[in-house]
Formats: sequence, C-alpha cells, structure tokens
Amino acid sequence: MTSYEIACYYFDQAAERMGLSKNMQTLLLTPEREVKVQVAVERDNGEISTFIGFRIQHNSARGPMKGGLRFHHEVDADEVLALATLMTWKTAIVNIPYGGAKGGVALNIRELSSGELERVTRKFVDKIHDMIGPDKDIPAPDMGTNAQVMAWIMNQYEKYHGYNPACVTGKPLELHGADGREEATGRGVVTLTVEFLKRMKQEIRGTSVAIQGFGNVGSHMARFLDELGAKIVGVTDALGGVWNPDGLDIPGLLLYAKDHGGVKGFPDAEPITNQELLAAEVDVLIPAALGGVLTAENAGDVRAKYIIEAANNPTDPQADEIFEKRGITILPDVLANSGGVTVSYFEWVQNRQHFKWELSRVRQELDRILVDSLEKVWQIAEDKKVSLRVAAYLLGIGRVGRATVLGGI
Repeated sequence: MTSYEIACYYFDQAAERMGLSKNMQTLLLTPEREVKVQVAVERDNGEISTFIGFRIQHNSARGPMKGGLRFHHEVDADEVLALATLMTWKTAIVNIPYGGAKGGVALNIRELSSGELERVTRKFVDKIHDMIGPDKDIPAPDMGTNAQVMAWIMNQYEKYHGYNPACVTGKPLELHGADGREEATGRGVVTLTVEFLKRMKQEIRGTSVAIQGFGNVGSHMARFLDELGAKIVGVTDALGGVWNPDGLDIPGLLLYAKDHGGVKGFPDAEPITNQELLAAEVDVLIPAALGGVLTAENAGDVRAKYIIEAANNPTDPQADEIFEKRGITILPDVLANSGGVTVSYFEWVQNRQHFKWELSRVRQELDRILVDSLEKVWQIAEDKKVSLRVAAYLLGIGRVGRATVLGGI
C-alpha cells in the first residue's frame, strides 16, 4: 500500500464506525489544493540542477493549514498528500485551531552544500509564497529541514509580504522562534509514553526501550527518557545501531553521535541492525524515523509489549492487525508525535501577540494539552471498544466534520 492508501485505510475504519456518508467521506479526504513546482538552482560548480517541490493543503475547516516541509530524496506527491491528511486529523485531535498541510522537495541533503540548500529553499518560497502565510498555511521543520531552513523561508517570504515572523514556525530563537520548539516532538512523545504506561500499570523507571531513529526526535526522546530512569537498550539510525542490555550511556551516546554523525561504533555497546532492533525483546519500541518500517513481513517478529509511533505512518495496516491480534498495544502517530505541531502553535501565538513565553510555560502547556488529548482518546477507546488508533481518528475526524458542517459548504 502507498502512504496515502494507508492514511485512507485508517480514515475509512473510523468513518465506517461514525456512519459518515460516502459524499462526506469524499469531502473530508479530498485536498483543497495540490501544487507541484519546478525548483531550478545553480550549483556551486556552475551547473543547473532541477528539483521538484510540493505543497499540499488538505483542509482548512478549523483554521489556517499547518504542516512541515521535508527535504528528502524519496519525497513524492503521494507521501506529501498522506502527511497533509494526517496533519488535519492530528491538529484536531490535540484541538489546536489549524487544518492540515505538508510540503517537500525531492533532494538528497547530503549531496548539497549549505549554500545550495539555501538557494533551493528560497526558490521554493518564490514559487509558493502567495499560498502560504500566517492566516493561510504555516510551514515548519520536518525530515531534512531545521531552524536554519525556516529562517531562510521567513526571510524570503518577508521580501514579498513584509515583516511577519508568524509565517513559519520552528525558527531560530534569534528570529522569534519559541523556546522548546526543537525538543517539542521528542518531549511530547515522552510525556505521552509516561502517561500511556501509567494507564498500563507500569512505571517509566526501569522500563526497557528501543528507539529506531536518532535524529532530532529520537535524540531528544532518548535524553528525556534517560532522565526519567528508563533503560534505553538499543538505538539505530541510518548508518547503523548499538545495543547494550544493561542500558546505553545516553549522555555519552548523544555526544558521540554529534561528533561522528551517527551512533555506529559507540563503545561499550554491541552493533545491531535495524531489523534486529525492531524484533528486540523490550517493553517499549519507538519507531522514530521513516514510515513503513513495521510491515506484515516483520510484525510477527516484534516482541515489544508496546509500540509508540514517533514517526509518521510507521505501521502498515496488515502489521496493525497482526499487533492487535497479538495483544501489542500501539499509541498511534496522530497523537504520539503531535508535540511538535502543538509547540509550533505556541510559537505562532507568541509571534501574533509579539509576546514571548518562558520555556517553563511552553512545557507546562504542552504537557497539559497532550495529557488531556490522551485522556479523551483513551475514553473513546474504552467506550467504543476500539483501538487507540481508531479512537484518535474518531476524535479528529469528528471535530473536522463538525467544523465543516457548521461552516457550510
């Protein structure tokens, strides 16, 4: 199944339980706008390279659309549409006043210099600046992009529209970014993991954890989990993995990964492959990298008690069914990784008010929203006798559907 087919599959499960008409299902699934643009730039060697960029705006029933911008060689229209759709439900699940959007440029960031990435970013903004903005569609960092890329977006957008830091989130603090935005997705995953485990009658201290992915999200998750006393026994990234059944030295691993560009070769640990990590016997498995890593082929090998989806779309529907039959409980991506967009909302609010929050307030408000959202999803799951994934979709789709009907067609 493609990324979008997976997103539709989970939508269909919830829509069927809600009794939505086919016409209403089509209305809620159909994106409002899809844009594909040419991004041609001059490389450092004088040659011209042409990249393809996308921005898909899925739904604006509940407010301006919100979604990350991804720089990755596998970016295509199907993936961007799937992620834009997920953003619509995600923002509704945590009840922040946004719709869903997503963007991406198909390129390999390892093959471009910083100057080339800047030129790509600015040219992409040139092509889409009239369809984004603080009241239309607000981009944010995603895979392959960061605060620096957001700074370039803000600067290029303001050349057309004047000073307006709320046009993008995830910016550097010096350019009116929010304290806690960089850590937000990882911190949110940890907050929800702690609350999830409480409901499963298990404490975070001493809980064994395996993390697939050690980028921005995975590394912040590891730090917060380690501080809470969790035992992180395995970590993998794009280049390799490490394993220590007694628990990895996370502060040391963070420094090592920063210096060496990855976790591979970290001392006092054994090497481990990605597939071995996914099949490790741990309490909690957290996929925090690309989607589609848990499939029908490897679902039977998974020995974790719980799966926390920090990545987008990491579990395909067939694997989901296998896990449900095996009694492996999943905290779904549309809730588990919503900390990033929630703090992006805080940044947007601060930019609109021209008033800065302290880090303590950002963390307090983030924790409050996520815990409240988990409680609502948990209650729906118990009342309707459905999985947490279906419950989350029921909550999100219900809120978007009601807003659509009340607003009128």
